[in-house]
Amino acid sequence: MEIKLAVFDFDSTLMNGETINFLAKDYGVEDEVKKITEKAMAGELDFFESLTYRIGLLKGMKVKRVDEICQNLPFVIGAKETITELKNRGYKVVCFSGGYKNATVPAKEKLGLDGEFSNILHSKNGALTGLFGGEMCFSDSKGQMLKTLQSILKIDRKNTVVIGDGANDLSMFQYADTRIAFCAKEVLKNNATIIIDKKDLREILKYL
Repeated sequence: MEIKLAVFDFDSTLMNGETINFLAKDYGVEDEVKKITEKAMAGELDFFESLTYRIGLLKGMKVKRVDEICQNLPFVIGAKETITELKNRGYKVVCFSGGYKNATVPAKEKLGLDGEFSNILHSKNGALTGLFGGEMCFSDSKGQMLKTLQSILKIDRKNTVVIGDGANDLSMFQYADTRIAFCAKEVLKNNATIIIDKKDLREILKYL
């Protein structure tokens, strides 16, 4: 069976919501963070700048609490079934997230993903410092990582499927022939080959 690659965004694609909004609500900075998130996902703010502003607002939050919240994030309907079926069809299935390992590592185990690439929240003495680093910090990070994975796995763009919802997914759309905008912002729909507006990931299987 020919190996294929499916790459999912995490926030609002595999997971029903934005991780940082769940954290911000718990920490009492929800309104400030939401405003920045909306601008970033609509492509009005540079992705790295938006990450910096938002994570800075979480400074002082206890890592233990962050992990508790991230362990209990709600998945989008059909997430696990869709990933299982894609793997049965010969796909390697990975997640790219501008979010955080605290959320994507548990999700990898629960959903059966082959891999996850995301960012790391820096902490000191058990609390967030407001700093971060990682693999998905910039607007073109997903595209660059996709090219790297395609090279390692020897998979070309015609055997690559990407699924996302926001502006920071545009960079990976450049390197895949099958581009799925899932309950997405207009900026992504305009660059998609498949548009799904029903919030059920099993819809994807009809097109693959």
